Amino acid sequence: GQAKAWAPKDVVLYNIPTAAGQKKDTSVPLPASYSPRYVEAAWYGWWEKEGFFKPEYQSRQPHGKPEIFSLCIPPPNVTGSLHLGHALTVAIEDSLVRWCRMQGFQVLWVPGSDHAGIATQAVVERKLWKERGTLRQDLTRGEFLAEVWKWKEEKGDEIFRQLKALGASLDWDRLCFTMDAGFSAAVAEAFMRLHEDGLVYRDRRLVNWSCALRSAISDVEVETRQLQGRTVLPVPGCPAPVPFGVMFTFAYKVDGQEDEELPVATTRPETMLGDMAVAVHPDDPQFTVRGGEEGRALAGQGSFLSTVLPAGAVKVTPAHSHADYELGKHHGLPLVSVIGEDGAMTAECGDWLQGLNRFVAREKVVSALKERGLYRGMKDHAMALPLCSRSGDVVENLLKSQWFLRCEEMAQRALEAVESGHLKLTPKFHEKNWRTWLSNISDWCISRQLWWGHQIPAYQVSVSGDALWVVGRTEAEARRKASGILKKPEEEMELVRDADVLDTWFSSALFPFAALGWPRKVGDLQEFYPNSLLETGSDLLFFWVARMVMLGEQLTGELPFSQVFLHSLVRDAHGRKMSKSLGNVVDPLDVIHGASLQDLQGRLRDGNLDPQEVAIAMEGQRRDFPQGIPECGTDALRFALCSHRVQGDDINLDVATVLSSRHFCNKVWNAVRFTLGALGEGFAPQTPEEVCPSSPMDRWILSRLYHTAADCGQRFGEYELHLVTSTVHHFWLHNFCDVYLESVKPVLQSRDQSRILQTRQTLLSCADLGLRLLSPFMPYLTEELWQRLPKPDADSAPSICVAGYPSAGQLAHWCRPADEDDFLLAQEVVRVARALRVTYRLTRARPPVYLMCSEPAAHRVYEEYREPLQTLSLAGSLELCPSSKGAEPPVGWVWGRVNDHTEIYMDLQGLVDPEAELPRLAARKKKLERQILELTARTQASGYQEKVSPRAQAERQQKVMGGSGWWGLCLVEMLLKYLFSGVKKPFSCIHIFTFFIIIL
Repeated sequence: GQAKAWAPKDVVLYNIPTAAGQKKDTSVPLPASYSPRYVEAAWYGWWEKEGFFKPEYQSRQPHGKPEIFSLCIPPPNVTGSLHLGHALTVAIEDSLVRWCRMQGFQVLWVPGSDHAGIATQAVVERKLWKERGTLRQDLTRGEFLAEVWKWKEEKGDEIFRQLKALGASLDWDRLCFTMDAGFSAAVAEAFMRLHEDGLVYRDRRLVNWSCALRSAISDVEVETRQLQGRTVLPVPGCPAPVPFGVMFTFAYKVDGQEDEELPVATTRPETMLGDMAVAVHPDDPQFTVRGGEEGRALAGQGSFLSTVLPAGAVKVTPAHSHADYELGKHHGLPLVSVIGEDGAMTAECGDWLQGLNRFVAREKVVSALKERGLYRGMKDHAMALPLCSRSGDVVENLLKSQWFLRCEEMAQRALEAVESGHLKLTPKFHEKNWRTWLSNISDWCISRQLWWGHQIPAYQVSVSGDALWVVGRTEAEARRKASGILKKPEEEMELVRDADVLDTWFSSALFPFAALGWPRKVGDLQEFYPNSLLETGSDLLFFWVARMVMLGEQLTGELPFSQVFLHSLVRDAHGRKMSKSLGNVVDPLDVIHGASLQDLQGRLRDGNLDPQEVAIAMEGQRRDFPQGIPECGTDALRFALCSHRVQGDDINLDVATVLSSRHFCNKVWNAVRFTLGALGEGFAPQTPEEVCPSSPMDRWILSRLYHTAADCGQRFGEYELHLVTSTVHHFWLHNFCDVYLESVKPVLQSRDQSRILQTRQTLLSCADLGLRLLSPFMPYLTEELWQRLPKPDADSAPSICVAGYPSAGQLAHWCRPADEDDFLLAQEVVRVARALRVTYRLTRARPPVYLMCSEPAAHRVYEEYREPLQTLSLAGSLELCPSSKGAEPPVGWVWGRVNDHTEIYMDLQGLVDPEAELPRLAARKKKLERQILELTARTQASGYQEKVSPRAQAERQQKVMGGSGWWGLCLVEMLLKYLFSGVKKPFSCIHIFTFFIIIL
């Protein structure tokens, strides 16, 4: 649907000169309204300079504890920029980190970035070509690497600036880059140890190959595109788009039986030049030839293999198919590679095809089959097409000599770690997929044909025409090994280092311990390893996380972390995966700072999408962001992200949700401004332990604050961050702002100094502790406001981010369940009174209210809360009367039932004209009828149960049954009935209508 309109807010800037790292000046008055740019200025530099993010700082605090909480950020690519998936990860991790830090834990959160071998090399290659017209191959390896490091120094820190903009409280003194000298030494050490343990080996096997990149790629870099039939797609390096999803059938003739042929079907006819056999089912009656007889076609000769296959015959190409490779190994078939690493046909195909692009060669092969009378047709065919996620190229299976890592034993230990409970996966449902993935794991190809990365510490020594491979941390170590093996002097050894680099995933899998100084077993590694937690997006679960667990346990003897917390995928407001081509990718910095539609569309035009995709994406942006993206601020974005349940369904993030969180920020801002104004000058604050009020409203709000702190602590410990945000949001909005602040305004305007002082102490306690509860999610807003609150002693924490987090034990003396139950009863009266005001559209009028109660205990509660009841009900006066059963309400009064023992009467004489209400109510009835039809149609639509989340289903059901649906219609019809009945006695019979209001 159309995006909701929003009004731009006034921007207030912080203009006081403040040097980098200097504390922000909070002596000036607060601006009248919340402005993110004002609030977020200057704080981060001061936090960092003061060392608040370092574990050593917490150890010196009065509330410091011996517990350690350590984790490393999943290292983002050095080429990357933040997307909402990153923002969700940062918001979750920083909230947990700040919560632990405020509890007094020694917290270490290690920042870092990944060198991103393929992506970074591609970026620099494009830069060289654009600026100089130079190819990588025109430079030496050393010259090219110098260009990469130059680019990294200029552009590689952008991701860190963005992390700081999100308020991530990382220990930047421990910043780690996977190509740093220390980390590179750790990578070489890991390779060495794994080789010495017999887990790393070299072999010639099939690998996933990207011809565009001229490199092997990992399984996680292969994206499968499902095709339903013939689909034309562009392929890098191919002169024209290529049709896929087509099944070709051709025939092999059988030697000695000229009338016999074997039709075979394939989606890759160009690979038939590498066919070594035809496999048939042994029980298929249409194949009577004996296994081992020879067939011939364009490719020459092959074999018939009797094997367990479905009916029919299939070609066997051992050098280009994993299944055929295993079949060929079993039967001793030759391995003939007909496609080269550049995607061109090899010399094995003959002069007529050699050097042609493989998809151009496909057309020539099909033509040749037709010429020889062997072509039998083609048809549409559903298939899964493997594509390289980095280049968009079709992935080939090619035979290559590469380094591999044996994974079976390590995978088994990773399985046992979860089954034994030593490694906890959250949410728990990931355990099934963990077992499935690790139970079917294969050896990992860790070689990559790149220049940027960790060059493999392996050396080739020529020995009588054969190649001997030795590994060494240095060339000198490798030379000594070669000398010992060959029994020759070291100076006679000629070593050539492997030009390949290690898979980037190999080095990133070492991050949890290499970033802490491994293999040295001192310092951070000794104190903070293993990590307390790994938190990441679930889309990387079964590759990166599993690799970290396997290598960590193998190399350090310990699991690298004791828990894995895997959050959901962030989608757009319509539930679609975010994609540049759809125009629905949202940069978190645009949400923080705001962006016009013109800016958003300008970036699309300047990007690398093709014109057709740009047009589609721009239309998507115009639909979703007709006014652009509003400035919401960092705190609102973090709070909105954490308010979603990240342990289950994917998150459909609507910018309107973030804007709503900004409105909440403004509510908190105004509440604290009110509190500061109420405290006045010279106020002497007390500690929470000293505050013990006698006023019923003070007791109620502090009891609510106690339960809020208890719930937040429990939910944080369970990583249920959405429940923490919900709890603290409810306290601020529905307990403190909407109820308590409104109820105490008359108290503050009175002359009762004792009550005023008591109220001020309660206001300060709520503001202070409420800000602390909110601080892990909204660090900037809470710091700005908390710094201005008076503190009970000079030794209080210098910053809210290192102040103590409220605990249930600290606030136990405020726990008063009976007071909370009593006020719930009082709030029912307020709700009924306000419902009557809404129904009769009362705005400024303060009519008298009578409360009749037949229950003595409830009467006592109403008496105790008489003053806040009158204030919150917006009543001119409030009288308590004993109940008079069966009594008619006075003329001009409306009546409502609160419960089975309490009734409320409101005097509306002279305030409402029944005849004037008829047109409005009739229109309201029509609108409600239309809404019910629309909502009912949605809930009964096909696939509704499967497509709509349970939470959304519940919300729509509530709309159907609630005030905007069936019940609302009943209420309106009831009022219309009485107004149309011609009753002249104003409102004397309207009590039935108000009874329905109470039900609602």
